[in-house]
Amino acid sequence: MSTSDDKYSIENTDYTVGQDNVQKWGFDVHNPVFGTSAGLILIFLIATLVSDPATAKEFLNGIKSSIITTFDGFFMWSANFFVIFCLALALSPWGKIRLGGDAAKAEHSTITWLAMLFAAGMGIGLMFWGVAEPAAYFTGWYHTPLGVEANTAEAADLALGATMYHWGLHPWAIYGVVALSLAFFSYNKGLPLSIRSVFYPILGDRTWGWPGHVIDILAVIATLFGLATSLGLGAQQASAGISHVFGVDSTIGLQVFVIVGVTLLAIISVVRGLEGGVKVLSNVNMIIALLLLVCVSAFALAISMGTIPQTIMAYAQNIIPLSNPHGRPDEGWLQGWTVFYWAWWISWSPFVGMFIARVSKGRTVREFVTAVLLVPTAVTIIWMSVYGGLAIDQIQNGIGALGADGITSVPLAMFQMFEGMDTGYTTLLSSLAILLVLVFFITSSDSGSLVIDSITSGGKIDAPVPQRIFWATVEGAIAIALLWIGGTQAIEALQAGAVSTGLPFTFVLILMCISLLMGMRTEPKPGA
Repeated sequence: MSTSDDKYSIENTDYTVGQDNVQKWGFDVHNPVFGTSAGLILIFLIATLVSDPATAKEFLNGIKSSIITTFDGFFMWSANFFVIFCLALALSPWGKIRLGGDAAKAEHSTITWLAMLFAAGMGIGLMFWGVAEPAAYFTGWYHTPLGVEANTAEAADLALGATMYHWGLHPWAIYGVVALSLAFFSYNKGLPLSIRSVFYPILGDRTWGWPGHVIDILAVIATLFGLATSLGLGAQQASAGISHVFGVDSTIGLQVFVIVGVTLLAIISVVRGLEGGVKVLSNVNMIIALLLLVCVSAFALAISMGTIPQTIMAYAQNIIPLSNPHGRPDEGWLQGWTVFYWAWWISWSPFVGMFIARVSKGRTVREFVTAVLLVPTAVTIIWMSVYGGLAIDQIQNGIGALGADGITSVPLAMFQMFEGMDTGYTTLLSSLAILLVLVFFITSSDSGSLVIDSITSGGKIDAPVPQRIFWATVEGAIAIALLWIGGTQAIEALQAGAVSTGLPFTFVLILMCISLLMGMRTEPKPGA
């Protein structure tokens, strides 16, 4: 590392130091990262299979509870910092920096670009929680936000606002930090597309040694458990929908069958690569999601139009109170919902961040931050307003299963809402929703596999096909293991996996912000 005027130069660094890549059995692996990550996951899977599911579940839940109660303030203030950091970068002179250099051109159309980042970043979660979360907050199913009285007008407003708080600027800022850092150091500084590359300003050539290995291993583990959480939730919802529509018993066996089937389809997609797999599926996702949203909105137009401004106002009015972890009357809600969400998004951030970085070359920092933060937030406002607003309306007016019993099954909530609409098209809407969950499922799995391939091959973009198949299979195996541990309350085990891996990676993200600023200081002044 050389210094000049308090700056450093990384353009000529030899980043092959310590790479130790091995080509064997059709794999191209970076030995320390691939071997350690695969070994740790293998140990987890074996321990899961040989241990008593109840004991394993109790152990995971104990870890989750300890992390949440001890580090709740740390998670909250970290997420707030990431939002401020991203917005400050967009407004600063560095916002004019173009990822890839001044002559770089965008590789994908804006529509396709937004579709890919949105499908990878939120898909299954929106389907799973779009109805259940606002309804749960309104009824006090598991505490209420800010301690409001359940089933009141104030609770209805806050239910929509608190839901958007969890799915709006904060998660996308977390993704944005990782994505922007990776894109900048890869496209502007010529370093491998791997998490470790971001830390060259801090670590120097040690980036290619064990300090870098540890960072990449943390990223792989966090990504695998974050993905497994979403895949497990998707399997629960798909099996609940299949049971509801077709009368098949929704069992762990059906959920495992769904994961196996989707993993096989994801393997086919991941073999086809970014252009032939993820890009196509992302566009299909957006078409089906838009069709379903339009249909649901049309059947309840008056309610949908009224809840969109209601959600916007509730989000704007409550974002600051919800962001402050101190002196809260709703500690149970804060720890059970918000802290879990922040840990989940952080555990997802290596995967989503790297995927967004891969498809964002040619965008300016300002364009990147604006699109990554504001566009998905705007779409999510519409989605949550329509689905959450309809659910709350049915509960308030005693319509259908939600109106009669409230939230009885989170995976089933969306299908109960469709039934309560009484349009005559319940089966069609439910079938579309099941299809959308499955396609989102496949998109998350194969895009996640492409990302893990890149990390475990030392930053290479096109890993061999057997390696892609290996990681897609491992993702499915972890999801099955967590569902097996959790049994009928599998969500708890899935959440425990995400929270446990989200904590150490939060520290990585904070250092990432510092390193990105150090790197941007070496860029020529915009316009110079």
